[in-house]
Amino acid sequence: MNNVLNILLIEDDAIEVMKLNRAISSLNLDHNIIEANNGEDALMLLEQNENLPDIILLDLNMPKINGVEFLSILKNNEVLKYVPTIILTTSSNQKDLLECYKIGIAGYVLKPLKYDEYVLKIENLLNYWSMNELIKA
Repeated sequence: MNNVLNILLIEDDAIEVMKLNRAISSLNLDHNIIEANNGEDALMLLEQNENLPDIILLDLNMPKINGVEFLSILKNNEVLKYVPTIILTTSSNQKDLLECYKIGIAGYVLKPLKYDEYVLKIENLLNYWSMNELIKA
């Protein structure tokens, strides 16, 4: 049986937020989505919340603190560094990919243009993480 995940989605594009919520709903998944519009808001949420998310889905291109900057801050925190962070982005830039893996991401998923392909990727991603043994930091 798969676990219900607490997911922190860090995404500044309202359409992308709606798309993820719609995909999860269409798959009849009961995961809890917490939304942050940018890295700065996400850090405030993480610092104020005693219940850390099971995974973080992170966009790279955001205002205030971009995804790479957020990731660097996260991985330098002794508690937060253990939260698996998956990049969910449109950037196929090899430099971004390498930089994120150097910092310590758990995965890098490109958002496909076709909605059906997007839903399939989200389903596979969440199925994996809901059966994976997660550390409770």
